[in-house]
Amino acid sequence: MQELMQFIQTTGFMNIELGNIIMMAAGLLFVFLGISKEFEPLLLVPIGFGMIVGNIPGVSAQGLGVETEGSVLSYLYFGVSKGIYPSLIFLGVGAMTDFSALIANPRLILLGAAAQFGIFATFMGSILLGFNILEAASIGIIGGADGPTSIFLASKMAPHLLGSIALAAYSYMALVPVLQPPIMRLLTTKKERVIRMKALRVVSKKEKIFFPIVAFIVTSFIAPGSAILLAMLFLGNLLKESGVTDRLAGSAKTVLIDVVTVLIGLTVGAKTTADVFLTPATIKIFILGAASFCVATAAGVIFAKILNLFSKNKINPLVGAAGVSAVPASARVVQTVGQQYDRANYLLMHAMAPNVSGVVGSAVAAGVLLGIFGS
Repeated sequence: MQELMQFIQTTGFMNIELGNIIMMAAGLLFVFLGISKEFEPLLLVPIGFGMIVGNIPGVSAQGLGVETEGSVLSYLYFGVSKGIYPSLIFLGVGAMTDFSALIANPRLILLGAAAQFGIFATFMGSILLGFNILEAASIGIIGGADGPTSIFLASKMAPHLLGSIALAAYSYMALVPVLQPPIMRLLTTKKERVIRMKALRVVSKKEKIFFPIVAFIVTSFIAPGSAILLAMLFLGNLLKESGVTDRLAGSAKTVLIDVVTVLIGLTVGAKTTADVFLTPATIKIFILGAASFCVATAAGVIFAKILNLFSKNKINPLVGAAGVSAVPASARVVQTVGQQYDRANYLLMHAMAPNVSGVVGSAVAAGVLLGIFGS
């Protein structure tokens, strides 16, 4: 009987708290949104399940939690805390990315750059809400809607906020189809939404091969702090475009990125335990994240409208919304919204240019912040 009572005392039923219930419910909501609503299921399903795992009562007490040295979750989380997983994800993203639209119409780079305004606006907002410089810099990257970059910078500058920042970044990446369309419609007229852009020129194979090499050198000179992320991104793209490393490119964009996505989702979710997540700081981070994502989307759209004032070849302002780093979700949203007003208007390839530019831009912004405040 004594052993039985001791066993009962170790069960989750005897140790459950309100915080556990709230966080497990949040995890179930993420899983529901991923499966039922198909909001970025590759992200939300593992993150949501990880939240359930990390908040099972008694897991930490049994030495199995993320924070427990030597546990399986702790070893898996090592890839997050040291920036390993984000780098590997960038390798896979590079192997999947086609920079042709960006090479064919370089001025669309400016839309990706304009969207990074959300990062620096969030940085200032974080300081006003009481975060210190390092924390504010890490929170700011959420404005780029780039989960891997957010994790990479937070692991260097604000590891105690890593779980909250990562969860906020991935949550807003998944909610791109919900958050962006209202902002896009608010800032554009019906006439602007039906603008048909000039067909992109055909990009040669040589251009595609030289681009990742030249782009890496230039961007790394600008922001050495982001050299690792940029190196993995452009190496993945070079593997894809060279034509002689198809097997490596294929592995990077399928098996490797899939495995890493599962691990990063599970461990980030498991990190968001009630005692860490249910705090005023986390609430502020989510508010800032939502605001920054809206600002980034608006900045891209508005800058496209400004460019149209000085250009004969008009840009559909909807394309500016793709300047955030959520690839290819933002580009798909642009295509969907555009076709609601003109079924024959195909904006996807045009939108991919600022979309991939946003990935590079957020990585460069992270390197700039790391260079200024990380030393």
